[in-house]
Amino acid sequence: MTISKDNYPALLLIDIQKGFEDLQYWGGERNNTDAEKNIERLLKFWRKNNLPVFHIKHCSSNPASPLAKGNPGNDFMDFNTPLVDEPVIEKDVNSAFIGTNLKQQLIDHEINTLIIVGLTTDHCVSTTTRMAGNFGYQTYLVDDATATFNKTGANGNNYSAQLIHDTAIASLKDEFATILNTRTIIKSLK
Repeated sequence: MTISKDNYPALLLIDIQKGFEDLQYWGGERNNTDAEKNIERLLKFWRKNNLPVFHIKHCSSNPASPLAKGNPGNDFMDFNTPLVDEPVIEKDVNSAFIGTNLKQQLIDHEINTLIIVGLTTDHCVSTTTRMAGNFGYQTYLVDDATATFNKTGANGNNYSAQLIHDTAIASLKDEFATILNTRTIIKSLK
């Protein structure tokens, strides 16, 4: 499948919030430390080319979470501050489609191609990507513009952030989304 400006691909920026800078809260280890640089490259490209951008913001219902409304961690990272004409979709679950008007906004703007980036690969990025694929959107996930943290399994074993990221990407590949990197996305739109 070809990505082009003609099909108005929307960039979904998922949960790029200051609360994810608290490494210890999320497990102590994170993969892909360049994810934000790649997200910023994509965001600048989208803005320069006047393509649609949607900011997704997680507003945790857990008041102790850095992502809870009113906590400083709920704020977007500085490079990701929405412009006036860029919609902000607030959610309190993993999917950007549940309990929000995201799907209706995409319908209203006749958008059928989604480029998904953000945090974290195995939670909100994965859930949103799965739903986008199930809704029939032409869905692209940018592997080097996503990241996650290490996790402890039910067996007590600690799994590295890279392993969690890689298995989440492998589960989404081809069934829910086409997996690409930042350079490929930008090159295909130039």
